Amino acid sequence: MYESYFGLTERPFSIAPDPHYLYMSSRHKEAMAHLSYGLSQGGCFIVLTGEVGTGKTTLCRNLLTDLPTHVDVALILNPNLGSTELLQTVCDELKIRYEQTATQKLLLDLINGHLLNTFSKNRHTVLIIDEAQLLTRNVLEQIRLLTNLETTKSKLLQIILIGQPELYDLLSRNDLRQLAQRVTARYHLGALERNEIEEYVNYRLNVAGCKQPIFSRQALNKLHSLSEGIPRKINVLADHSLLATYSQGATLVEAKTVAKAAKEVFIVSKKAPMVRMPSILNFSSSKSESSVYDFEESELKLSRVKSSSAKPSNTRQSSTRQSSTRQSSTRQSSTKPSNTKPSNTKPSNTKPSSTKPSSTKLSGSRPSNTKLSSTKLSDTRPSNTKPSNTKPSSTKPSSTKPSSTKPS
Repeated sequence: MYESYFGLTERPFSIAPDPHYLYMSSRHKEAMAHLSYGLSQGGCFIVLTGEVGTGKTTLCRNLLTDLPTHVDVALILNPNLGSTELLQTVCDELKIRYEQTATQKLLLDLINGHLLNTFSKNRHTVLIIDEAQLLTRNVLEQIRLLTNLETTKSKLLQIILIGQPELYDLLSRNDLRQLAQRVTARYHLGALERNEIEEYVNYRLNVAGCKQPIFSRQALNKLHSLSEGIPRKINVLADHSLLATYSQGATLVEAKTVAKAAKEVFIVSKKAPMVRMPSILNFSSSKSESSVYDFEESELKLSRVKSSSAKPSNTRQSSTRQSSTRQSSTRQSSTKPSNTKPSNTKPSNTKPSSTKPSSTKLSGSRPSNTKLSSTKLSDTRPSNTKPSNTKPSSTKPSSTKPSSTKPS
């Protein structure tokens, strides 16, 4: 749509894995060197990992174009398969005939026979599995068994696993350590640096036929900050920025145009608002949170009123207990002096010392009860009832006069 406006022969920022548009950064060169070294040394497994959109698949397609003519390649793009389906796919890629009811053992025998035949013709076979992080443990074990197909001097099959960083975690499992020990080359492909963004954009523009810069320096800075150096994100942003610049009738892409394009193509995740749910009742959504707070506050006031109304009843019960103990103590004091008969008290023998037994009887009557009553009374009115005030001097000998007891 905008190709003729900017003097382009085709869209320069397509997300298709076209090897012609592969920009060989320093990281891509290192990754390609690891892949070439692993193939030349005849190792079992070669692992290439990288973040989403860093150009792993494009690098793999570029590897296929650089392979010599004596190499046969079996490429699997959908690894979400079972063990039997994986073997059938390998047979399809290598053009091996088999029956649909063939078992795993029969499929392995067919693949082994084919590899021995190609090896006798000085041909080499490579199996490439993209999105290998989706492989299950059983399928990986089946793939490992494929590498057992070998001669005394060399392997009959080489396998390249390409996937996201989760593939590295998968191969780090303890139950897959046999496969991990057979990896002879591995590399992790990272994002582009800021100084590589300008070279990347201009390289793709030159391949598409444009000989002059279209993005300003501020727009390139914005491209790097919004895309985080991921080539696929750069392609999407640059493509929409060119379309927006074309619709504006401008000839240079500015930073504000890139920012506007990012809002259109990138999904910004927003945090869900916090919702406070009442713990006592379930209110409908039409009621506001203030009603919930008012209800809780009224419940708190009601509980305080109930607790305050329950306190006087306790004090009343304690006061009745105090009065009952007082009455019991007065009854005891009134009944004990009646036991002293006037006939036993002689006028001549009445001495202050003779009244000691009676005083001890009065003061010693149930000491345990007086102690309990004193402790109960001390909790509320300690000043009125003191056990120490009850002295034997309350029963004075002068109260029993000799004149009151005359013989008839």
